[in-house]
Amino acid sequence: MSGNTFGTLFSLTTFGESHGVGLGGVVDGCPPGIILSEDIIQRELDRRKPGQGGPAATARKESDTVRLLSGVFEGKTTGTPIGFVVMNEDQRSRDYSAIMDVYRPGHADLGFDAKFGVRDYRGGGRSSGRETVSRVAGGAIAQELLRAEGIAVCAATVELGGIAASGRDFDGALERPFFSVDADSVDAWEARVREVKAGGDTLGGIVELRVTGVPAGLGEPVFDKLDARLAYALMGVGAVKGVEIGAGFAAARLTGSQNNDPMTPDGFLSNNAGGILGGMASGQELVVRVAVKPIPSIAREQRTVDRNGAARRITIGGRHDICAIPRIVPVLRAMALLALADFVLLQRRVGR
Repeated sequence: MSGNTFGTLFSLTTFGESHGVGLGGVVDGCPPGIILSEDIIQRELDRRKPGQGGPAATARKESDTVRLLSGVFEGKTTGTPIGFVVMNEDQRSRDYSAIMDVYRPGHADLGFDAKFGVRDYRGGGRSSGRETVSRVAGGAIAQELLRAEGIAVCAATVELGGIAASGRDFDGALERPFFSVDADSVDAWEARVREVKAGGDTLGGIVELRVTGVPAGLGEPVFDKLDARLAYALMGVGAVKGVEIGAGFAAARLTGSQNNDPMTPDGFLSNNAGGILGGMASGQELVVRVAVKPIPSIAREQRTVDRNGAARRITIGGRHDICAIPRIVPVLRAMALLALADFVLLQRRVGR
């Protein structure tokens, strides 16, 4: 198990580093006859490319132009592996020379050295958030498969820097700054970002996903529960520190009579379960929330150690986002799409 492949029947294998030549991936298991083009994938990549997010964004500029290498003929998938690549264009590796032997707090540096005995210190290498470009491309392919099944995934920011949105309008979220679920929250979030940026610090937030069109019964009742696999997919994104389904942690403070979702001939009366019962879809909307930690690369001096264990103090250079939001929103959406596409094919295999 390499840790670079996600999925069973619909799988994505990714490659590449933040400051390498480029990044890419291979999607295997996509059925033939699905409409697909570079333009379809590019629309999704444009939502997460560097420079998005106003005052929260990194200064690094990348076009993130995708090139399809295989698996598509005359605008449709052929059923063979779909290869794609995105070249890096704006690397500034010299920004990281000062930390080549120093572990950055909150990053994967120490883990990489402990596991491999070597690490690419240029922007974190394989552990950089830039790796997610391949996930978004893979998710775009999964989206076209799910589109034919009537399944749609929406994602939006519902909290940033401790300021929660008051409304819920997922339909317009992808057109708003921060991919905000509430237009009224944008000004407060921008002010919070500018305030924290001026102090050399960073912010976290919460992203909510809503999935419609999922048929009842999708999932498995034991180890491969639908909620378990969604949580696994979303927790596989570097900045994610928590996932909750439906009422989530709030359910622990409810009674059974409050938490249960009553059923009538006309349907459910509530959705505390988040659309999943016993590891399988109930036919309701799936509701998932994801906690995103603050970006660990901060402009303040921090205490740390070097590879020899000696005490050091560092200030992180380079070009970094102040918050993973909004660029993480299309990444989380892509991971949900990949997980659901895999479940759809698994369901077909068993004839249900």
